Amino acid sequence: MTVFCDFLLNRVSEPRLQAPAPDRETLDRAFACAARAPDHALLRPWRYLVVEGEGLEALGDLFASTCPNNSDERQIEKLRKSPLRAPMVIVAIASPTAHPKVPEVEQIMSAAAGVSFLELALQDAGYGVMWRTGSVAYHSVVRSGLGLAEGESVVAFLYTGTVSSEKPPVPRPEVSDFVQRWPG
Repeated sequence: MTVFCDFLLNRVSEPRLQAPAPDRETLDRAFACAARAPDHALLRPWRYLVVEGEGLEALGDLFASTCPNNSDERQIEKLRKSPLRAPMVIVAIASPTAHPKVPEVEQIMSAAAGVSFLELALQDAGYGVMWRTGSVAYHSVVRSGLGLAEGESVVAFLYTGTVSSEKPPVPRPEVSDFVQRWPG
């Protein structure tokens, strides 16, 4: 096995994150890796927002604003505090454009592949990362509050920081559980 394959086989999502977050140089290098995602016709159908500091509180307020007026206060507070689980949240946005040979779904998958590359680059630099979405990722209030244009969508809220405590190992499926030969 190569060092790269070993790295992939040991990759985990880390939910317990603290400061420091990646510095500008590390982040720029990780975004450069994200831009290497497969991209049919070189449309670059993605963009990112980096949220830190007071921006995390504003993001929490935006999340909380998605709750109906009769919502449980605990649910509202949970949403309000959720971005504070990391010192940095990177909002990954799929930004597809009309193209005769590249369907929108391919462009969204390209954006998602970029998030995976970004996640791996940050983990390679020694940071923990947790890819999150949830109902807020698809809510019109959040899309509007983040300044998404018509047709854009949130692919991920990438919570990023230094791992504060590692989580227990997660069982992984056997390859034979999800791979078949065709025709069989």
